[in-house]
Amino acid sequence: MALIPSQLDDEVSLRPRIDALNANYVHTIDDDRLEDWPNFFTADGEYSISTRENHEMGLPICLVQCKGTGMFRDRITALRQANIYEPHTYCHSVSALHISSASQGVIATKSNFTLVRTMSEGQMMLFAAGRYMDKIIDYNGELKFAERRVILESRRIDTLLVIPI
Repeated sequence: MALIPSQLDDEVSLRPRIDALNANYVHTIDDDRLEDWPNFFTADGEYSISTRENHEMGLPICLVQCKGTGMFRDRITALRQANIYEPHTYCHSVSALHISSASQGVIATKSNFTLVRTMSEGQMMLFAAGRYMDKIIDYNGELKFAERRVILESRRIDTLLVIPI
């Protein structure tokens, strides 16, 4: 759904704020400040990772799904204290922001991402590519994700999806 001309002014003012939200989000993950990750979402926010194939077929199965900040915080606690995985870091690139609609306080957007993973020995690889499909709200002057759907281009995942994308 394209924005109508009266909404174009809104798009011009929203774009830098949404770009900043995306940049802050990926830098929080890339800088291993994962305890701050839940703060990007509303209290009842949703986060999911699924494949493009499942998304296009309308299949509800997700590789990862979190609903509400309690689940977000549990995921980070498990990552820090319970999960065993080979140490690695991420480096995100986010581009091609498209504001699909902005009405009734909800901003629908999509953007592309690529994710390079670096292992502790220095090996780098393209770990994931896809789209963020977001519903964003202005919460007391701060943009937050009411929903972030990560749609992966490939259904093949190299390793455990332990760190948020």
